[in-house]
Amino acid sequence: MNEIICPKCKTVFKVDEAGFADIVKQVRDKQFEEEILKRLALAEKEKKSAVELAEANFNSALKEQLAKKDQEIAGLKAQKELEMAEKLAQKENELSQLKSKVDNAEAEKKLAVSEATKIIEKERDELAHEVKMKETEKELLKKSLAEQYVSELKEKDAIIRLKDEEIALRKDMKLKLSTKMLGETLEQHCETEFNKLRATAFQKAYFEKDTDSKSGSKGDFIYRENDEAGNEIISIMFEMKNEADETATKKRNEDFLKELDRDRTEKKCEYAVLVSLLEADSEYYNSGIVDVSHKYPKMYVVRPQFFIPIITLLRNAAMNSMQYKAELALVKSQNIDVTNFEEKINKFKEGFARNYDLASRRFKEAIDGIDKTIKELQKTKDALLSSENNLRLANEKTEDLTIKKLTHGNPTMKAKFDELPKKSDAD
Repeated sequence: MNEIICPKCKTVFKVDEAGFADIVKQVRDKQFEEEILKRLALAEKEKKSAVELAEANFNSALKEQLAKKDQEIAGLKAQKELEMAEKLAQKENELSQLKSKVDNAEAEKKLAVSEATKIIEKERDELAHEVKMKETEKELLKKSLAEQYVSELKEKDAIIRLKDEEIALRKDMKLKLSTKMLGETLEQHCETEFNKLRATAFQKAYFEKDTDSKSGSKGDFIYRENDEAGNEIISIMFEMKNEADETATKKRNEDFLKELDRDRTEKKCEYAVLVSLLEADSEYYNSGIVDVSHKYPKMYVVRPQFFIPIITLLRNAAMNSMQYKAELALVKSQNIDVTNFEEKINKFKEGFARNYDLASRRFKEAIDGIDKTIKELQKTKDALLSSENNLRLANEKTEDLTIKKLTHGNPTMKAKFDELPKKSDAD
C-alpha cells in the first residue's frame, strides 16, 4: 500500500498499487499538459517580449539614428522578422513533435489493446470450437452406443427367440413321441432333407439305409458317390441318435463313437458322422460341427441342422482331391497290369521248362530203349531225334522270347518296360 498526503488538508490516504499507478498516470498526464501549456505561454511571452524589445530597439535606434539609411532599417527589420519566423517555426516544430509523441503513445496503447484483444478473442474462439467439437463427439458417441445397443439387443432377442422356438419344438416332439420313435423320426428327418436335394445336388449319390448286420452291428445310413470312371469320390457312414427328456438313463455322444468307427471301417467308408440331439445343453456340441478326429479318424458330431452342410463340406473337399485320386488309381492299375503280365510270362516259362524237362527225361529213356532195339526201332529213333530237334528249337525260341517282343503293339506296356532298364542303370 502507498500513502498520499493531501497538500491542502494534510490528510493521509492509502491506495493500492493499481490505484497508485492510476494516480501517477493522471498526474503525469496533467503535468505533461501543464508543461505544454507553460511552454506555449513562455513561447508567447518570449515572442511578445522579443517584439516589444525589437520595437523598443527600433524606436531607440530610429530616434538615435534617424539619419541612418533606410536600407539599414529595412535590413534590421527583415533580420528581426526572420529571427521571429525561425523561432516561431522552431516552436511550432517542437509543438508538432510533442503532439506526434502523444499521438504515437495513444496509437501504441490502442495497438497493444487491439493485439491483446485479438489474442483473447482467438483463444475464446478456439475454446468455443473445441467445446463444440467435444459436444459433437459426445453426441456421435451417444448415437453410436445407442445404435450398437439396439442392434445387440435385437440380435439377442432374435437368438433368444430362435432358442425358444427350438426348445419348444423339441419339447413338443419329445412329448408326442416315445423314446424309440424319437430316433426313427430323426432318421426320417435326415432322409427327407437329403431327398429334397437329391434331384438337384446329389444326382449320382447313393444314400440308403445300412441293412448289412453280418458283423453284428450296422449304422443308420451310408452315403457314397463315384465319378464317371467309377472312382470313389467320398463315402460317409451316418448314425442318428436322440432320446426323450423322460429317459431315465441319459446317453452321451461319446458312448456311440467307438461303435460308429467300427461300422465305418467294416463298411469301408472314408468318414463317419454322428447326427445327434443328445446332450442338448452342451455348448461344445451346440456350437455346430464338432471334429472328434482326435479320438477316432475322420469322425464328426453334428446337430440335425448341420446334416446337409457336413455332406456338402466333405464332398467339396473330396472333389478338390479327385484329380490326385484319379491319377493314383491310374498308376495303381498300370502297376497291377505290369505285375500280372510278368506273372503270366514267368508261369509260361516255368511250365515250358517243366514240360521240356519231362520230355527230355522221357526222350533219354526212349534213347536207351532205342539203343537196345536200334534196329527194330530205327524209324522210331529218327522220329524221336526229330522231336528232340523240334524241342531244341522251341527252347531256343523260348530263350529268345523277351518282354519287349511280347509287348510289341502295346504302347503302355512298352513304355513301362522301357523304363525298367533305365532305372537299373541309374541304380
